[in-house]
Amino acid sequence: MAPMETLNVLVITFNCGRQYLEPESLARRLSSALPDSQRPDLVLLSLQEIAPIAYCFLGGSYLIPYFQRFHHAVRLAEKALGGGGKLVNIVTRNVGMTACMAFVLEEHKEKLQGIATGAIGVGVQEMGNKGAVGLKLGFAVSEGEVLELTFVAAHLAPMEEALQRRNKDFESIVRKLVFTRDEFSPASEESEPLLANQSDNTDQQLRGLYSPTSHLILAGDLNYRTSSTRPRGAAHLIFPKPDADRNDPQHPSSLLENDQLTRELKAGRTCHGLCEAPIDFPPTYKYSGTAQLRAEREDTMTSWDWAKHRWPAWCDRILYLDLPSWMRSENPGIGIEVQKYTALALLPTSDHRPVVAMMSIPWKAIPTPDESRSEGDKRTNPPFDIDPRWKEKRKVARRKEIIVGLLAYLVLTWEGRGILVALLVGGLLGWYFVGGVLV
Repeated sequence: MAPMETLNVLVITFNCGRQYLEPESLARRLSSALPDSQRPDLVLLSLQEIAPIAYCFLGGSYLIPYFQRFHHAVRLAEKALGGGGKLVNIVTRNVGMTACMAFVLEEHKEKLQGIATGAIGVGVQEMGNKGAVGLKLGFAVSEGEVLELTFVAAHLAPMEEALQRRNKDFESIVRKLVFTRDEFSPASEESEPLLANQSDNTDQQLRGLYSPTSHLILAGDLNYRTSSTRPRGAAHLIFPKPDADRNDPQHPSSLLENDQLTRELKAGRTCHGLCEAPIDFPPTYKYSGTAQLRAEREDTMTSWDWAKHRWPAWCDRILYLDLPSWMRSENPGIGIEVQKYTALALLPTSDHRPVVAMMSIPWKAIPTPDESRSEGDKRTNPPFDIDPRWKEKRKVARRKEIIVGLLAYLVLTWEGRGILVALLVGGLLGWYFVGGVLV
């Protein structure tokens, strides 16, 4: 077998709309969108609104059926993704309604040197109705050298007018999404080794989103919009159309000029240091109920039916941190290459289109820099310090999630309502019989 030159990574982000995925639909869309010649070594999924809030906040077995459908979709897509190997799930983790999953080719599993996870809620009271969940992977590339990769799945604040809140959410992720493992060790043999569930070692150096020797990929429903106000009146009449000429105001490129994330990235106010491949696909949100019904019958999109109360926007994005200067200077000509960055056709269960990126990362460890060569790089100079109370705040938020999850379960699910009805009937019968005995 020829030595590996790159780690080929397929990244998928999808807002599931709190509905069960249709695995066959996702697999077909993947097969039609991705190049046949590129086989991924690693598949990373960023999932938002994975299930109804009650199931997400309670977690555990309530989420298994939702995750299983993504397992099935990956299995169905294996041949479409290049074939020649089995993809094995190595991580499944969620914080509230946001989740990440990682699959690696079975032949590469033995190269894994460690897995660590972390999570933070940025929603109401720091709960996980919005939030970020991350994982760090280490691959042995040679004796004593480890290629480190950090992947973060995120869901930031919604609404056109909430730009500053989104920027603040990213700041919270940098401050409070913490990985406590300082060095990689052999991974667990379990199929889902969630190191965050193990006891913490207070002597270990805390590691956040940015790390001097790690690659970084951020994917999710980042929710940045194309306007700071909601559409009014007949604004929907100028929404993008698939057949518009590039000089037409209704061509998507006209709306892309107003993209909040592009502007905030350039100004250095969010996602600090990260970059993005050029966008040449339509807005990924918000599609109408009519569009979702059509998606049940069609795997392609010949028309774009937009919801009239939201400006179409590129909410769903995949960003990455390019190679550091000290690595490029020692290895001229190498870099991270994005072969494909596109939106898949709409699925019938969501008003968001899935977004995928196929990228190649050099099969080399990022060397530890010296101070003279790392000045100004976000890996060594993160935009924000880690919050010393991050663990305490997450524990408090988790207790709130359980309370809200129980209440939502009792009020919003058929099973919970059944329990309430049974308790009510039981109470009435008990009162009736006790009253009869006392009489």
